[in-house]
Amino acid sequence: MTKAVNPLKVVTGPDTRWSYVNAWEPKSINGGTPKYSVSLIIPKSDTKTIDKIKAAIEAAYHEGESKLKGNGRTVPPLATLKTPLRDGDMERPDDPVYANAYFMNANNSSAPGIVDADRQPIIERSEIYSGVYGRASVNFYAFNTNGNKGIACSLNNLQKIRDGEHLGGKSNAEDDFATEEDDDFLS
Repeated sequence: MTKAVNPLKVVTGPDTRWSYVNAWEPKSINGGTPKYSVSLIIPKSDTKTIDKIKAAIEAAYHEGESKLKGNGRTVPPLATLKTPLRDGDMERPDDPVYANAYFMNANNSSAPGIVDADRQPIIERSEIYSGVYGRASVNFYAFNTNGNKGIACSLNNLQKIRDGEHLGGKSNAEDDFATEEDDDFLS
């Protein structure tokens, strides 16, 4: 028996990098509803994932046409709407992490499931941080709220594939104390 394919759901490739990770505790932005969230940095070389995302955005647009139309007479063209997939070279030209990559933000009021490469649950919070490489399961949907119309990305689940360099300048304790040059600080 084959699973039905959901055209609105995408699982990113394993080279997707996570940034601004709020996977354990929901955070409120500008006083809004607290949500779990992650920014997904997808290399432009991962054309398979990028193509799946573009197709899911298109599917969400068509599925949500009545919502996007609202009280108007016509559905606005997709090209005029806010969409979650953004070009890192255009929007973050001074940040090397976003070079030659797309990025998108995914959030949800429900906590994501978090597993390792072997699909075993991760319970150690320190394992998940900004800089990790992994896959993300996301869904796309149309929205029309307070005059803002577009396509958004909902976070389902996360799978850590491998560690990466911490983003945001934070080092880890193992690296900070790897040298013994200060062994005589008490003498």
